[in-house]
Amino acid sequence: ALADAAGLAFAEGPAARLEGLRWAALEERVDADLELGRHAELIPELEALAADDPLREPLRGRLIRALYAAGRQADALAEYASVKRELADALGVDPSPDLEALHLSVLRQDPALRAPRPPSPRVAGNLRPRLTSFVGREEDLTRVRKLLAGERLVTLVGPGGAGKTRLAREAGERARDDAADGVWFVGLAPVDDPAEVPSAVLSVLRPREVALLSTGHGGLVVGEAADPLDLLAGALADRAALLVLDNCEHLLDAAARLADRLLADCPDVRILATSREPLGITGEVLWPVGPLGLPPEAAGPAEAMASPAVRLLADRAAAVAPGFAVTGANVGHVVRACRSLDGMPLAIELAAARLRSMTPAQVAARLDDRFRLLRSGSRTALPRHQTLRAVVDWSWDLLAAPERALWRRLAVFPGGATLEAAEHVCAGGVLDRDEVLDVLTALVDKSLVVLTDTDAPHGPRYRMLETIRAYGLERLAEADEEERVRLAHAGYFAALAEEAEPHLYRHEQLDWLARLADDRDNLHAALRWATARRNAPLAVRFCAALGWYWFLTGQFRESGEYVEAALALPDPPADATTALALAIAAITAMDNERRERQIRDWLVRANRICEELGDVPLHPVLRMMNVTFDMYLRGWDEGSLTLVDRLVDDPDPWLSGLGHFIRGQMDHNFGRTEGLERRFTAARDRFREAGDRWGLSFTLTALAEARSRVGDHHAAIALYEEALRLNAMLGGGAVTLLQNYMKLANELDLVGERDRALELLETALRDTERVRSREGAASVHYCLGVLALRSGDLAEADDRLVRAEELVSVEPRPPQFRAMIMLARGRLALAAGDAGTARSRVAEALRDAVRALDHPIVAEALTGHAALALHEGDPVRAAELLGNAEGLRGGRDLSQPESAELEERLRAELPEADFAAAHARGRSRSFDETAALFGLERPAAPTIAVSRGRAPAD
Repeated sequence: ALADAAGLAFAEGPAARLEGLRWAALEERVDADLELGRHAELIPELEALAADDPLREPLRGRLIRALYAAGRQADALAEYASVKRELADALGVDPSPDLEALHLSVLRQDPALRAPRPPSPRVAGNLRPRLTSFVGREEDLTRVRKLLAGERLVTLVGPGGAGKTRLAREAGERARDDAADGVWFVGLAPVDDPAEVPSAVLSVLRPREVALLSTGHGGLVVGEAADPLDLLAGALADRAALLVLDNCEHLLDAAARLADRLLADCPDVRILATSREPLGITGEVLWPVGPLGLPPEAAGPAEAMASPAVRLLADRAAAVAPGFAVTGANVGHVVRACRSLDGMPLAIELAAARLRSMTPAQVAARLDDRFRLLRSGSRTALPRHQTLRAVVDWSWDLLAAPERALWRRLAVFPGGATLEAAEHVCAGGVLDRDEVLDVLTALVDKSLVVLTDTDAPHGPRYRMLETIRAYGLERLAEADEEERVRLAHAGYFAALAEEAEPHLYRHEQLDWLARLADDRDNLHAALRWATARRNAPLAVRFCAALGWYWFLTGQFRESGEYVEAALALPDPPADATTALALAIAAITAMDNERRERQIRDWLVRANRICEELGDVPLHPVLRMMNVTFDMYLRGWDEGSLTLVDRLVDDPDPWLSGLGHFIRGQMDHNFGRTEGLERRFTAARDRFREAGDRWGLSFTLTALAEARSRVGDHHAAIALYEEALRLNAMLGGGAVTLLQNYMKLANELDLVGERDRALELLETALRDTERVRSREGAASVHYCLGVLALRSGDLAEADDRLVRAEELVSVEPRPPQFRAMIMLARGRLALAAGDAGTARSRVAEALRDAVRALDHPIVAEALTGHAALALHEGDPVRAAELLGNAEGLRGGRDLSQPESAELEERLRAELPEADFAAAHARGRSRSFDETAALFGLERPAAPTIAVSRGRAPAD
C-alpha cells in the first residue's frame, strides 16, 4: 500500500494499517479454503507467501495444516522444525503456544486436522442413477442436448424398443446444470386414464417439493378439490425445471394438453417427451430415435466393434457371460444377429441375455423365430418391455382397424413400397384405396413405417423394420389374407419387371435399372413365392422380364438359381415368354462348363418354341438366340460368319450392333485383322443409336484392343477408361473386373505407369474378395503375376500365378483362361532356367487354346514355344514359330511386348535372310497345320465365350 510514498512520514501509519488489512483478508480467505478442504491447492501459494515472510507464524501454521491434511505429515513436521529454527536464529524466541499446540496435534494425528468432507450439494429431481452403461447414442445425445438448450418442447419419437426412454434419461442427467429446480422423470406407461396425467406428474413432485414450488403464488392452496393441472401450472410458474414425460403414445391428447398449458404458464419450464408419435402441438421439435448403426455384413472384429449395435451387444453379453468378446470366430454370427434385429437396442439386449446359455451362432440361427427367442427381459421392466412380442403388441393394440390392415399387408414388401405399390397391393376390405396415403402417414407418425428415399425420381419409399415386418406377417396369416395379398404383390412386380424390360436395351436403361434395383428385394421375394407355389406361368414371367437385368448387373449365379428352379416347374407355357427366359438363362450361363448340357437343353427348348410360334415377331434376344443356337450346334468356325450376318442386317440397332461386334470378334479370333476397327466402329455406332451402354462398353474395349495392337497405348487407355465409366453406370460387376481392369492395367504398365496399374489391380482384388468372386480374384492374380514377371520379380509372379491356378481349379473358366495362366507360368519357369517345366506348361497352354479354337491364344502359346526353341539353341525354329504366331494372330501385336522382344533377339541371332525365310514359312501355316505339328486336332464344337461381352481371348 502507498508504495509510491514509501519513506514519507505521513504515509507510514496508513500504509501499515492497509497492509495489516490485506494480510487479514488473505488469512481469512486461506481459512475459508482450508474449511472447504482445498489443502493441496493451497500449498504452493502458502509456500510462496512463507518464503516472502518466513517469521509470520499464523501463515506458517496454516501451511503446516495444509500439508498434514493433504497427507504429507512428514513435510508438516519439517515445516514446524524450520519455523522454530528461523524464529530462534532471527529473534531468539520459541514458537507461540498456538503453533506448538498445532505441532502436538500433528504428532498425535488429531482427526480434527483432517480434510473435511465437501458438503454434498442437494440434487433436485428424481432421476435414478443408471445401472448399465450408455452405449451407442453419443451423437443423438449431443443433438438432443443442443435442442433442449434452445427449445422448450422436444419429443423423441421412434418405434418401441429403440431406446427413447434411455436416451431421455441420459439427456435429463446431462441437463441438470440448466435446470435449477430439478429434472423430473414422469413415466406415463402405467397410466390408463388420460385425466390422471396431471396427477401423475404431481405425484412425482413429492409433497415437500410441491409445497416448496407452490410458495409465493398468491396463496395457492393444495387441497383435494384443486384441479391438478391448475395446481401443477401454478407450482411451476416461476421455476426452472425440466420435465421428462415418458411413453406418451397412448395418452397423446392428455399429454399434449398438459404440455401446452405448462409451456404457456411456466416460461422457464422445459419438456422432454418420448412417444411413438408426435404430441402435435405448436412449438414441438421432433428428434427421431432410430436403430443403432450396423456393421457391414463382412466386417471383421475391429470393424464390427466400431458399430454401436455390436458394441451394445458385446457390453450386455459380457454382463451375463463374463469373458464374452467379439472374435474372429464369432464375429460373423454377431454381425448377422445385429443386422437381423435392425440394430434395435431392446432386441439386441434381449438377444445378449440369451448368450448366457447359447452361442452367438445359435442365437443368430434362431432369429427367424425372434418373438419366441427374445422373451427374457428384466423382471423389473414394464411388462411390455420384457419380451420383444410385448413391445410390438403394445403398438398393435393402439391402432385402428385400417391401420392394422395396412401394417399386416405392407409386411409382404421386404424392400419397402412406393405409394403406388402400396395402393395396388394393400387396398381392400376396411382399407379403401384412396385411404392408403392417409393411413400410411399415420403409421409413419406412429414410428411403425419409415419414410425413405424422399428425393427418388419415382417417389418416396415406405419401409418397415424387420421386427415390425415379421410381426405383420404373423398378423397377415391370422387374418387369412396372405394368399390374396402375396398374389397381388407378385402380380404387381411381375408387371413392373415387364414394363422395365424393353427399356433395358435403350437410352432409358439407367433409369429402369435403378427402378428395378430399388425393388430388387420385392422382385426376388415375389419370384420365390411364385416358385414355391408352383405357379409356373408367373415364375417364368419373372425370369423372362428380369433376365437381362440380372445379366447387366452381373447377378449370374443368383439368376441361374432362380431360372433353374422356375423352369423346372411342371407345365410352363410354351410361349415366347418361356422361350425368352430359356434364352437369357442359356446366354448368361455359357461361360460355365459345368452346365454345358443344361445350356444345350435350354437352347433346344427355346428354339423349338420359336419354331412353333411361326411368323410371330420375336424379341431381339430370341433373334440373337436363334443365331447363337445355330452356331452352338455347328461349332465356332469360319462357316459361322454367314450366320452372324443375320444379326448385322437386323433393323434393330441393338441387335445389329451386337452382330457387328460378334463378327469383329470372330474375325479377330481367326486372325483377320484387316478391317477390324471398321467393324467395331460400326458396332459402336449402332449401340449409341440404341442407347445401350452395355454394348457400347465392350465395343469400346474391343476398339481399345485394336489400338493397343498397333502400339497406340495412350488411345487404348482412354477407351478403356471410358468403358469403365459406362460399366460404373451399369453397376460394374464381373465384366469390369475381368476385362477392363486387367487390360487397362496392362496398357498403363506399357506406358510406364506401373504404380497406377498396380493400384488399380489391388483395388480390383479387394473388390473381388469382398464379394467372394473366385473368378474375379483369379483374373486379377493372373494380371498381377504377369506384371511381376515382366518386371523381373519371379517370386511375386510365382505366388500370383499359383494362386490364380488354384482359384481356376475351384471355379472353372473357359479353356482360354487356363491356357493364359499356364503360358505365363511357362514363361516364369523359363526365366528361372527350368526349361523342362516350361515346356510342359507351354504345351498344356497350347492344348487348351487349340481346344477353344482361339487363334490369338494359340499364337501366344506358339510364342512361348519359340522362346523355348531359342533357349535350347534353335533360333531358326524359333523364328518359324514366331512367324506362325503372327500369321494366326493376323499381324504383330504390340500389346504383348514379349513377342517384340523375342523378335529383336532372333534378328540379332540370325542373318536377316534366314530370319525372313523361317518367319515366312511359319506365317503361311494354317491353324489345322499348326495343330497337327504338335499332334493336336481341331475340336468339333468349341466353347462359345462371348456371352458377357468378352473376346474369346479373355
